[in-house]
Amino acid sequence: MMREALSRVAAPALAAIAVSVLMTWPLAGGLDRLGRTTADGLYSVWNVAWVARTLTTAPARLFDANIFHPDRMALAYSEANLGAGLLGAPGWLLTHNAYVAHNTALLAAFAISALGAWLLARRLTGDSRAAGAAALMFAFCPYLFAHTAHIQLLLCGGIPLSLLMFHRLVDAPSPRRGIALGLTVAIQGLSCAYYGVFTGLIVGYAVLFFAASRRLWSNRAYWLATAAAAGTAVIVVLPFFLPYLAIQERGFGRTLEEAARYSANVQSYLASPARAHGWLLALIADGPPWTEVLFPGFLAILFGSMGLAVLWRRRTDEPRGRETALFYGSLGALGVWASFGPSAGLYTALSYIPVFSFLRAPARFGIVLALTLSVFAAFAFRHLLRYLPENRRLAAAVVLALAVLAELRVAPFGWDDALPQPAGYRILAKMPPGPVANFPFFGSREAFPLHTRYMVYSTLHWQPLINGYSDFIPARFRTESFVLDSFPSRDSFKVLQRHRTRYIGIHWNRFGERGEEIRERLKPFMRHLRRVAADENITLYEIVSFPP
Repeated sequence: MMREALSRVAAPALAAIAVSVLMTWPLAGGLDRLGRTTADGLYSVWNVAWVARTLTTAPARLFDANIFHPDRMALAYSEANLGAGLLGAPGWLLTHNAYVAHNTALLAAFAISALGAWLLARRLTGDSRAAGAAALMFAFCPYLFAHTAHIQLLLCGGIPLSLLMFHRLVDAPSPRRGIALGLTVAIQGLSCAYYGVFTGLIVGYAVLFFAASRRLWSNRAYWLATAAAAGTAVIVVLPFFLPYLAIQERGFGRTLEEAARYSANVQSYLASPARAHGWLLALIADGPPWTEVLFPGFLAILFGSMGLAVLWRRRTDEPRGRETALFYGSLGALGVWASFGPSAGLYTALSYIPVFSFLRAPARFGIVLALTLSVFAAFAFRHLLRYLPENRRLAAAVVLALAVLAELRVAPFGWDDALPQPAGYRILAKMPPGPVANFPFFGSREAFPLHTRYMVYSTLHWQPLINGYSDFIPARFRTESFVLDSFPSRDSFKVLQRHRTRYIGIHWNRFGERGEEIRERLKPFMRHLRRVAADENITLYEIVSFPP
């Protein structure tokens, strides 16, 4: 049975991979040299590489990331990205290239989202051809293309897969199906904390909705299955969640005031990076800036509305049509409502759930609308295909899919060239273990993201870094960064000595016009340093002693 199930999804999976390559082109042609060089993009490259490498070498040290030395559990300062790291592990093992690991995970994320949405739509409509075009609406929606620098936000395939598992459960409740649902929710949570919370809320809402619509309040099998799902999800996620609880005790948390800054506005639902939607940005250019990219697409709106109307009509061939319309319609409306953040009310009510203290961007709830519209569109596509002879339906479905892709097209995508890989860091990889400090050491809060360059360089040697960047910035780092920003100085060397720093990397090109000044100031300290490697931009030193 398992072999048959795999064979049925093999062709759609390959198609999803092929479309992912097409829609993100030319990424597949430069896996080792293309990416996003924003701070978030570089952080994702480092993060995926760290998880991929550590899962395959020292999984017990997974959360002891090599940033913010000497802090422990630094991976928990932001998203752990366990799902992306697992997807990137084969690429890392084959190449030991951080960009290959990240980019293979990125392509897999799009493909999994397409496959997950297809499986859900096929389950609901019974039509694999109609489900294909609808799945593309979700997997390649503008919101996801706007977040290619955030690998965790691309891993949304667990949302439709969790709904698929829930539909299987509600149709025939059993502990086994409950465990399958719980595992799916847990995997989504370990891939993206935001979507894990969203998925938990969606499934919780579904449990109550279908208990009411199908009068399951006294159905023992139903509640045992849902309890098995909840228990499984908690058991799987809890060990990976404990480090975050420890970080929360150190002051990490989000406030409603912060959430308000990252809430959607009306303009967000008109913003899109797709080439076919460029004129929409001109319409809203004179108004307040959009805070998120949430326009679902014209075809999604058109066919989603049509599918909702088809379901709402009482039809003998769709006995639960109104139930589906009410559930997914209300789910989409709740997602939009929550995306507007504290000022709209719903997010404030949800914020009393403890895990919400880790979230700060209500606008990301908007992805729920993209999913619900794609579900409704699948019903519209099925309805339209039935007007055609059987031998023409596949061709018509392909035309619909191509129309969806044409509207959502961003390719050729404007990927950036990867950071250069300084040869000196490969030499450092062969040196005895020891903490590394890179300079300039950016000391102001607004400059902290510049440390992500050093984090990507660290994938060449994996020595502990004094540098670091994440969502949570330790108080110690904030204080010491001002001192280290004065390098070279006696005070900065005292901080380096305190952390038993063994190596320093000086990026002369990053100092700009101050390069010659730094060279002069470094001269009194040269007797404490031994040069390890150098080129025109970077010099690596080993600290052989510290100034008295």
